[in-house]
Amino acid sequence: MTTTRRALGALAAGAGLAALVPGRQASASSRHRPGRLIARDDFRHGLSQWATELQDGGTVTAARGVLDIDVPSGATVWFRRALRGPYVIGYTATAISAGGANDRVSDLNNFWNATDARSPDDLFATPRGGALAEYDHLRTYYAGYGANGNTTTRLRRYVGEAGVRPLILDYTEPLLTANRPNRVRIVSDGSTVQWWNNGRLVFDHDDPEPYTRGHFAFRTVWSHFAITDFRVGELRQRP
Repeated sequence: MTTTRRALGALAAGAGLAALVPGRQASASSRHRPGRLIARDDFRHGLSQWATELQDGGTVTAARGVLDIDVPSGATVWFRRALRGPYVIGYTATAISAGGANDRVSDLNNFWNATDARSPDDLFATPRGGALAEYDHLRTYYAGYGANGNTTTRLRRYVGEAGVRPLILDYTEPLLTANRPNRVRIVSDGSTVQWWNNGRLVFDHDDPEPYTRGHFAFRTVWSHFAITDFRVGELRQRP
């Protein structure tokens, strides 16, 4: 059993945030008690839980335990169920480099707590086609890990206005490594916004006006990713 599976299993059994987020787990666990597993996909039963938006085609499949995203340009894969914090998302993603047409190691990106300013009660009531500019009207957090040809890693907070994507944090590293798993954790806990990779806290933002509900998505551009073990766990404040 992999470390990822053990950690996520522990969450389901009641180990809470401490099992998923190393480094700060002592302080985090002191604020929370164990929560339940509230959503999951083992990627063995197709895309019924997901909605895809593809700029120029490509393929997105869910079978044999893998969500496979193999696309020539922009792609967003939304989890259909809206989430409300506090919660922690976990998944493992591997950038595939094996000689395929789209095997460009770049853009392990996420939206979360996303709503669309044009249809705030229904994200899917407004059509989008996969090009990044079409997402400017979202109110959302956006992490771009190894983006722009695997040269940048950034956190943005979209505010629902065309052409406005405020940059919160910007690193020249860490970046992606071909065929190496990235065990990602996203924490949404009120004003606390965190994005972890392989036990490393990449983004840690304190938002005075936080987004606390909305949709999660995988987002990438001209790449090929294999994603496994998607889980969402509840975080509960201690009394």
